[in-house]
Amino acid sequence: MSDIDLLPRTPAAEAALPPAPARAAETTAAPLPLPRAAIELTVVIPSYCERENIAELFRRLDVALDGVAWEAVVVDDDSPDGTAEIAKSIGRRDPRLRCIRRVGRRGLSGAVIEGMLSSSAPVVAVIDADLQHDETLLPKMLAEIRAGAEIAIASRYAEGGSATEGFSGVRRWGSEMATTLARRLMGVSVSDPMSGFFMLRRDIVETHAHDLSSQGYKLLADILWSAGRNRRIVELTYRFRARQHGESKLDALVTLDYLGLIFSKLLGGALPVRFLMFAAVGASGVAVHLMMLQFGLGNLGLAFGWAQALAVITAMTWNFVLNNRLTYRDARLTGWGFMTGLVKFYLACSIGSIGNIGVASWIYSFHATAWIAGLTGAVMGAVFNYAVSSALIWKK
Repeated sequence: MSDIDLLPRTPAAEAALPPAPARAAETTAAPLPLPRAAIELTVVIPSYCERENIAELFRRLDVALDGVAWEAVVVDDDSPDGTAEIAKSIGRRDPRLRCIRRVGRRGLSGAVIEGMLSSSAPVVAVIDADLQHDETLLPKMLAEIRAGAEIAIASRYAEGGSATEGFSGVRRWGSEMATTLARRLMGVSVSDPMSGFFMLRRDIVETHAHDLSSQGYKLLADILWSAGRNRRIVELTYRFRARQHGESKLDALVTLDYLGLIFSKLLGGALPVRFLMFAAVGASGVAVHLMMLQFGLGNLGLAFGWAQALAVITAMTWNFVLNNRLTYRDARLTGWGFMTGLVKFYLACSIGSIGNIGVASWIYSFHATAWIAGLTGAVMGAVFNYAVSSALIWKK
């Protein structure tokens, strides 16, 4: 049986439940009762360029959570469209809305963690700012938490749920593949570990805050991995809505980001997600290098030296573009910053290559086997390139 089992229906919460929700099995130790607090529920709303949706979402929350002592925290990643200003203008009229404007840092998971840790309520929830999540499910999720559940997940894939309206075909495929991986590799038996709409007791986040990755976009899977064992978990179904305003910040590359999270967790967190993604991009650059070398020799008729130089430049450019699109997507460079960043990346990789050769040659001088010397040099070069890229180019 999985570490995360399904909870049985309880008479107290039966009336509040949607048809046929997926549930998790009861564990031996019941959670402590929720403390009394002026605010019972904090709804965390991560945002980036969602100015057209914030006011409507707050209005919907006001209707859905009637009778609940609640607040909302918009955690905005310094949106250029003025999302934070809209949220703060609402907060001046209604103190139930707070806004955290993050400057110099981006990323959905990090934003949600900051929002949760800013709360003093015993229960915290996460909902997207784009109106694709069904806010009317929040009272039912809270009823489950009150009844003893520790985590309540809004599922698109349990019986009765749907993700067809809000997902493109590519994004749906990526989400389903990542969900399957989570079940098999992480031992997670819930139907939608990739959900961005969930509720939990705040003490879980407080206890495991240092174990959670602020990078990436799938915080729930991280929480289930870090804190989900022997937790009382329920799933409630809903239909994922189509976006009305703005553009989605998530795409098929989120699945690759999620794979980095899985491998980081499998390694016990010894290597950060970002470094694993940087290394994966570097590995793909080796393949690009070899293909361009062959193209230069066979198709362009270049001498080996010129073909090698062309292959090096192509591979460096490939690595920079892919890292900018994937590894450092939360600090993505555009316009003139992209061009200056590319030049800096060329310089960093050149220095890293010299260090690679120097370290490998030094180790080989001690009569080490060639592949050990070469691998050590490659690792040292990769670490150097990653450190310089993070500190000087994308400034993470």
